[in-house]
Amino acid sequence: MTTSDNRLNIQAAMRATFPEVEARIAPFYHMQEYHLGWRDQHLAPAESDPGKLIRPLLVLLACQAAGGDAQQALPLAAGIQLLHDFTLIHDDIEDDSATRRGRPTLWSLWGLAQGINAGDGMFVLAHLAIHRLHALGVPPERTLTVLRRFDETILRVCEGQFLDISFEGDLSITPEDYLTMIERKTSVLIAGACELGAIVAGASETTVNTLATFGLKVGLAFQIEDDILGIWGEPEVTGKPRAADLYRRKVSLPIVYALAHAAERETLAQIYRAGEPDAAAVQRCLAILDAVGARDYCAKVAQTHHSAAFAALAQLTPPAGTPAATAVQHLHALASSLIGRNT
Repeated sequence: MTTSDNRLNIQAAMRATFPEVEARIAPFYHMQEYHLGWRDQHLAPAESDPGKLIRPLLVLLACQAAGGDAQQALPLAAGIQLLHDFTLIHDDIEDDSATRRGRPTLWSLWGLAQGINAGDGMFVLAHLAIHRLHALGVPPERTLTVLRRFDETILRVCEGQFLDISFEGDLSITPEDYLTMIERKTSVLIAGACELGAIVAGASETTVNTLATFGLKVGLAFQIEDDILGIWGEPEVTGKPRAADLYRRKVSLPIVYALAHAAERETLAQIYRAGEPDAAAVQRCLAILDAVGARDYCAKVAQTHHSAAFAALAQLTPPAGTPAATAVQHLHALASSLIGRNT
């Protein structure tokens, strides 16, 4: 099955999770569907790009790589994506963000209270999607294991969000602090997608852990490379202005490293505390980052996780020519597309 087919199947599984309700309740779900790109600002049916659907695709590929039937994992794939989108609804509120994917955010259209409530509803829908695993032949005890580990994953994502909010405005955090935060906020859900897909397949604990490690390392490398691109990426690659994260005063890993090690760390801190920087201030930040070797440091950390991801994946050696072997190849290709963007 092609990636395009999988994306369509994931979207269909997500839609199937939404209940049929009476007219007075329908706007509650329509707001959520707006966030997913299925409706416009007037809550009329619409279509927009759902994104790459990386996390649910990882669910299906991990399930198949572990020897399972990817079709059985579709409810889990839907649940993982609904969970991710739930976090985005609440992230937008917590970050006071008015736009996402070029459209007004849910809360900015319908208010904070409805935004929180819609996010809570999508959180529940994510769980209800996973309950449908049993209908596709996944044994009840395996479904319960998936649900338990799913909740454990959510809790760690919430821990990461707590750290992220706690770190706002704190220019004294260490690189270790920052890496702990992104591991929970970003990487844990990618690891969970791979781990849970393997559990649906009925894989051994060794295989489950191997795929979880693969996902975790992919997530870390992806986020660190995203930090690199946010400062040094070319606009045609990132879709953002050059040095966009510096203009936003985003405290990403290069900044955290420089604040901990640069000779001119106080100058950098003063620029970050002074309000929106002008072009001259951004150039000063770039000079400080270059002098301390922040880009090279981040690239080396990303490469370490990059190598660890592929080392974990190499431990999976299904027989050649099998669907599992094909899935391992697709996992390798997908990871390569995610974590080789700054080279």
